Amino acid sequence: MSRPTPPPAEPSAPATAWRRVFAFPNPVNEYAARVTAALVVLLSVVVLLTGFGWGLAAIAAGFWLRVLFGPRISPLAQLSVKVLTPRLGKTRLVPGPPKRFAQGIGAAMSTAAAVLLAAGLAPASWILLAVLIVAASLEAFAGFCLGCAIFGFLQRRGLIPENVCEACNNIPLRRA
Repeated sequence: MSRPTPPPAEPSAPATAWRRVFAFPNPVNEYAARVTAALVVLLSVVVLLTGFGWGLAAIAAGFWLRVLFGPRISPLAQLSVKVLTPRLGKTRLVPGPPKRFAQGIGAAMSTAAAVLLAAGLAPASWILLAVLIVAASLEAFAGFCLGCAIFGFLQRRGLIPENVCEACNNIPLRRA
């Protein structure tokens, strides 16, 4: 005689609270993401033209805030989500996981650029920042998210599990 399987344990309140702290929105308004990318381009161009090294730290911090906490505490994302995007009056919802992945790439690149600058390798740092400007410009002005394309490529190759983004695998869900 087999014993009944106990029901799965409910997540504890502290674990659930921590998940909310590090939650990333899903879906994401593509227009808000594009406006945030435009702000990243603007800030990055100013840093590149002025050589202001602390600006690299600010760019990296902004990316890390968006990766870890979504748009809730990132100044650029807040400006985008609460002020600028509502003025556009447009909404197009897209899956959140690829956008978070793209923010992670931006965090890695901007952090590497800041570390290179601190290590006295300014030319390498500025080249990396220029690559970041190109990627953010593609998102902001052409609507092409390079990080999202990389996410999709990795997911199709099985390196990112399908359950990370169900809508990325299901065309009808993508259009919902």
